[in-house]
Amino acid sequence: MAPLAMPLSSIVRARDFLRRASILCGIIQEQSQCSCLWKRNYSSVSRGDDQRRSQQRRAVKHAASVCSTSDSQDMGQRLWAIYNDAKRQTKDLIPDISPTDPDTIFANNEISLRDIEIYGFDYDYTLAFYSRHLHTLIFNIARDLLITQHRYPEGLRDYEYIPDFAVRGLHYDVQKALLMKIDAFHYIQLGTVYRGLNPVSDQEVIAMYEGCHVPLDIMSDFYGKSTHGHTMKQFMDIFSLPEMTLLSCVNDFFMKHNIDYEPVHLYKDVKEAIRDVHVKGIMYRAVEADIDKYICYGEESHAVLKKLSEHGKKMFLITNSPFDFVNRGMNYIVGKDWRDLFDIVIVQADKPSFFNDRRKPFRRVTDKGALLWDRIHKLEKGQIYKQGNLYEFLRLTGWRGSKVLYFGDHIYSDLADLTLKHGWRTGAIIPELRKEIKIMNTEEFVHMTTWLQALTGLIEQMQVHRDPVSQAVVQEWIKEREAMRPQTKDIFNAQFGSLFRTYHNPTYFSRRLSRFADMYMASISCLLNYDFKHTFFPRRTPLQHESTFWPQQRSINNTADSQVQQN
Repeated sequence: MAPLAMPLSSIVRARDFLRRASILCGIIQEQSQCSCLWKRNYSSVSRGDDQRRSQQRRAVKHAASVCSTSDSQDMGQRLWAIYNDAKRQTKDLIPDISPTDPDTIFANNEISLRDIEIYGFDYDYTLAFYSRHLHTLIFNIARDLLITQHRYPEGLRDYEYIPDFAVRGLHYDVQKALLMKIDAFHYIQLGTVYRGLNPVSDQEVIAMYEGCHVPLDIMSDFYGKSTHGHTMKQFMDIFSLPEMTLLSCVNDFFMKHNIDYEPVHLYKDVKEAIRDVHVKGIMYRAVEADIDKYICYGEESHAVLKKLSEHGKKMFLITNSPFDFVNRGMNYIVGKDWRDLFDIVIVQADKPSFFNDRRKPFRRVTDKGALLWDRIHKLEKGQIYKQGNLYEFLRLTGWRGSKVLYFGDHIYSDLADLTLKHGWRTGAIIPELRKEIKIMNTEEFVHMTTWLQALTGLIEQMQVHRDPVSQAVVQEWIKEREAMRPQTKDIFNAQFGSLFRTYHNPTYFSRRLSRFADMYMASISCLLNYDFKHTFFPRRTPLQHESTFWPQQRSINNTADSQVQQN
């Protein structure tokens, strides 16, 4: 199939609709008698002229000095006139929004499929996608294990899984029993800190952490774990959603019943219960018994694997799941001949140790799951291997460097070491993208976010007026901005907001995603929209000190539309 066809005008508009808000935030100075206030020049600001910016800064200082002698009441009226004009032009600026396609592949780093000869895959949430029934199953089994194996109160059975409570990428303070979202700069997003199922006030959070910053020495370790003195645990994989919800429910039960408990013990017990759901095979047996209920989108994964095979690409599978579970799922997704598509299949790999521990040798597994004892001199197609390590994998296959592209859903366990140590190209599977992009495409979100950006620009530029009336007006704008920001959070998730942003800054999850994944997408089915000569380019977003060398929106759109019509 050919690459996704989009008119150039649509690409320009879809690249970043928030750039329209930045146009609103660029103000040039046009003095009018004594008011010395600016009017917005919406067409010229987008050119990003550094010289004009310097003139604007000088104009700000001049305006502030001259306007100090003007009537303050008249100044307030003029500020509100600018506000109303900006709000009107915000609405006029975005009459038609070209939505972002949820099936787009997004690049953090330039990567050409022309260079990729070998494709590797994780299994869970990469080839096999699960319904929400699976999270309910994991929650219920782990909850019952806490009661039967760890002697937790029977009253916990009253708690059911809450599908939309948590989002991936959250941090959990093990000692304080707090679940929260942290941004790329280690700052807690106020309003997203929960003790149990209830939010913690901003004042209490600031008091506990002596501000909002979380020091590096108590953040989670490289793989998101709370080890070696790190008191924070980061939940990075999709399987962690029921674990976060169970932690919150148990904390909620103890607090409601005034039961004194040790948060560290609670965290370890919940962690062990969740682990047992996987390690003891309880989840695997349940899924295998009712596979139609739990696995979805199988035909899309099959189409991708078939396309890769038809184009002569080599493929391998490295998963932590056991063979019986994978075999049952792949039979359902692809068919009984699924192993013919893969050159190498490795199960129970124990990632991320698989990428670092040189000591574990490969072991062959029979179709019935029996382990053989022979030394492995070659990784053969049609065979199943267990454990092993990447260094031995590289020695036996010679599959090194940027000709290999590996897909996985866990940014740490699947992708980090491959990027940092071995030079493979990496693709992150982020199923949540589809939902978030659909929300971002709504008229409500576009108008709300664009006006928020414009309002921020007004505050930034007009704060130079220091007379009491002007300051009162600016304070009203600040209050409006503060009231709007939670709305941009709640539209994604009422408790924790977007997976990718904390109000304005990227989340800690986004920071790690951009570092360890060359590309990311909602599912591997997005590959069906591109041919194998396609090059993915990251968007060049200007640094804070750089100009936005972005031609006039309208002229580009008109030119592009005419070019498309001619072609």
